[in-house]
Amino acid sequence: MHRGSARHCARIALTVAALLPLGAIAQQGFSFSKDQERSAQEQAATEAARQQRIANNLSTPCRNAIKNKKIMVIIGEQQSNGYVLAQQQNYGPHFQIINARLRGLGLQTFTPEEIRKQIAQAEIDAYFRNDPDAALSASRRLGASFVMRGLITSQASVNPVLRINQVSVGMGFTLTSASGKNIADAAASAASYAGPDVRAMAVTLLNEQADEVVSKLYSDYCRNADIGASAKANK
Repeated sequence: MHRGSARHCARIALTVAALLPLGAIAQQGFSFSKDQERSAQEQAATEAARQQRIANNLSTPCRNAIKNKKIMVIIGEQQSNGYVLAQQQNYGPHFQIINARLRGLGLQTFTPEEIRKQIAQAEIDAYFRNDPDAALSASRRLGASFVMRGLITSQASVNPVLRINQVSVGMGFTLTSASGKNIADAAASAASYAGPDVRAMAVTLLNEQADEVVSKLYSDYCRNADIGASAKANK
C-alpha cells in the first residue's frame, strides 16, 4: 500500500472513532427525551385520575342539604411533645384555602377573627382534646352546624438515600356535627427536603390537595349523615 493511502485510511479510522462517542451521546439524548415524555404522560394520567376522583366525590347529591349551613374551621399544629398549638391567628393562609372550597359548596364559613371574638382559646384547645361538652358549647354560641378540624403534623428524619434532613408534613381533617359527632375524615401528606418551615409546607400541601380533601369530606358526609332530616330542616 502506498504511504499516502495508508495516511488516508488512518485519517478515516480516527474520524470514525471520534464520531462514535457523539453517536452514543446522541442516542442517550434520544432515550432521555423518551423518558421525559413518558414521565409527563404518567403525571398527566395521575392528575386526570385525581380530577376524576374529585368530580365523583362532588357528584354525590346532597348540596341542598348543606346549602347556607354554617361551618366553623379551626386549625392546630401538633408539637413534638404532643401538645397542639391552636392560636387561630397563625393560620390565616390555611383558612383561606379551605374556606374557599367550603364556600364553593354553598356553606357559610367564619373568619378566624369571628371565631376568636366569640370562642375562648380554652374552648378551641378543647376541640383538639376531643372534649364534646366544650365543642357543643362553642358550636351553639356561633350557631354552627358543622365543625371542621385541621391538624398539622410533622416528622423530621434523614433521607437514607440522599443523606440529608427532610421533614414530612401531614394534615388530618375531621368533620363533626355541632354536637361533636364524627361525620367524616380525610388526610393529606407530603415530604419536603427544603427545611423545617412546617406551616409554609402545610400551605403548599393544601394548595395541592385541598380540592380532594374537601370533596372527600363532602362525599362522606353525604353518605353518612341523615340527609332526609337535613333536607326537612331546610324547608
